[in-house]
Amino acid sequence: MQLLTNVKFDDKGLIPAVIVDVTDNRVLTLCFMNQDALEKTIETGKVHVFRRSKNRLMLKGETSGHTQSVEEVFFDCEGKSLVIKVKQKVAACHAGYMSCYYRKYNNKSDNIEIIEEKVFDPEKTY
Repeated sequence: MQLLTNVKFDDKGLIPAVIVDVTDNRVLTLCFMNQDALEKTIETGKVHVFRRSKNRLMLKGETSGHTQSVEEVFFDCEGKSLVIKVKQKVAACHAGYMSCYYRKYNNKSDNIEIIEEKVFDPEKTY
């Protein structure tokens, strides 16, 4: 797999991957992949991640059904990070929002603003 020869995993065997919605280029989430997760992502066309908290490989959306279908994969000039454009099913965020980046810091007022509407109830999903 040619992509694997062009990326560099860190000393823990991980590479950060920014997941972006292919329809509007909105950042959905940031995850980490090990070699197995990246290989599985390319082979299946669905985003797989390495869950550091559980120390295991998992399909993004395996519990919720909110999977991410891969459209394009980019890597930076040094091969140290990925951007993966996806078609998102339902939502990417465990808190119920389309994007994990649903909060915005307003430096003028020093306030945090919720800038999205919830698209699902996490208590009914998880």
